[in-house]
Amino acid sequence: MIEPVTLSDKAIAEVKHIMANKNIPEGYGLRIGVKGGSGCGGMGFMLGFDKSKEGDISYDVEGITVHVEKKQTMYLIGLEVDFVDESDARGFTFISPETAG
Repeated sequence: MIEPVTLSDKAIAEVKHIMANKNIPEGYGLRIGVKGGSGCGGMGFMLGFDKSKEGDISYDVEGITVHVEKKQTMYLIGLEVDFVDESDARGFTFISPETAG
């Protein structure tokens, strides 16, 4: 089973914290997807909590069920989700293979 998106240790810890403290319903997992449209820089990534849907690829990352729409995997392969918690910035970040290195 291919896992198109990976999660850093910090992202895993934060997702688990959110799921434990924000009343995420039973049976929901982390949805990672693409938002936006066409053109240069027109596409972005999104995170949310959702149930599995028809056409999803679902896989487990350290106890977190991750859902990705199968038709979006070509845009997501190699993506890493990280979490930053610093004095000037806090939140999830997306590191794509094109921007890494």
